[in-house]
Amino acid sequence: MELKTRIAGIELKNPLMPASGPLVGSYEKMMAIEKFGVGCMVGKTISIKGAEVPRPCIISNGNSIMNAELWSEYPLQYWLTGILPALRRDLSIPLILSVGYTKEDMETLIPALEGFCDGFEVSTHYVGKDLGVIGETVRTITSLTDKPVFMKISPHIPNPVAFAKTVKENGAKGIVAINSLGPTMKIDAANRRVLAGNESGELWTSGPAIKPIALAIVNKIKTALPDFTVIGAGGVENAEDVVEFLLAGADAVQMLSAAMLKGKDLYERIINILPEVLAKLNFSCVKEVIDTPLQKGAVKYQPSNPAIDMEKCTLCGLCERVCPYFALSVTDKVEVDTGRCFGCGLCQSRCPVKAISGVL
Repeated sequence: MELKTRIAGIELKNPLMPASGPLVGSYEKMMAIEKFGVGCMVGKTISIKGAEVPRPCIISNGNSIMNAELWSEYPLQYWLTGILPALRRDLSIPLILSVGYTKEDMETLIPALEGFCDGFEVSTHYVGKDLGVIGETVRTITSLTDKPVFMKISPHIPNPVAFAKTVKENGAKGIVAINSLGPTMKIDAANRRVLAGNESGELWTSGPAIKPIALAIVNKIKTALPDFTVIGAGGVENAEDVVEFLLAGADAVQMLSAAMLKGKDLYERIINILPEVLAKLNFSCVKEVIDTPLQKGAVKYQPSNPAIDMEKCTLCGLCERVCPYFALSVTDKVEVDTGRCFGCGLCQSRCPVKAISGVL
């Protein structure tokens, strides 16, 4: 099955790539990730000076990663001499270099790095929310290179569409949506302290937990700017997630946190099973998924009551316990009080054996 896709004219053999972060912070790491079959490589964010990173800096929080990581711990000069020449020689897939953060930084970074990559990703985590400043930063970057520039949007940006329009008007070729969510905090109650973080005890959260936010922002941007490249990021952990991001409007997807939660070989596992998942969903190729319009807007305001399949039902009682409208009761069968039922859908989405239908 054909898995190829394109981002701003760059052809990828499949839509999955790593996101910028600790798994792609050196020559050895990136070459190791390439062996898992990813379609493109993205480097850890390079700035002029190396970051001083607090330790510990990465912890698991169930289905998310919380981190106090910053940009690369290596300065620009080390990337130019100790990483990129060998990487450019040995890497066989396109390379996107992540760079940060200020307009003044870009005036040094972009000319120095341009010969080593196929495009640039620029994080706006530390640029702020002012679209004027963001636009000026993009204009500076795009004046210094002919390579495509992808601006990575942070979820704190109040108007994603205005952000996307601003960066497009100033020469960017696409958006990466989204960056990690934060600030967040992890408290160790037994020891009355934060478990990890910066001087303020703050961390940034990424991984499967933020996927619903990422999908909505990807779709909002792609709906407003259908011809603008969008790379989805934030929550991918399986092949079905890849398909969801493509349906939402992404042209390719990035994954990092799930690979840290489940193992670095997750890239390979997703790529290997992606053709099977596409076929199961009646898609013939990745491009068909991208070209398929996402159905939205069929909103109704009258309730549909749940139907219970008693052959599947185990009488666990979860639906009764979680129903916000007290409309379900479980004895030797499940009873639905249609006078109380609001048709909210929670029971169907929570049933562990899929015995409830008719609402969603």
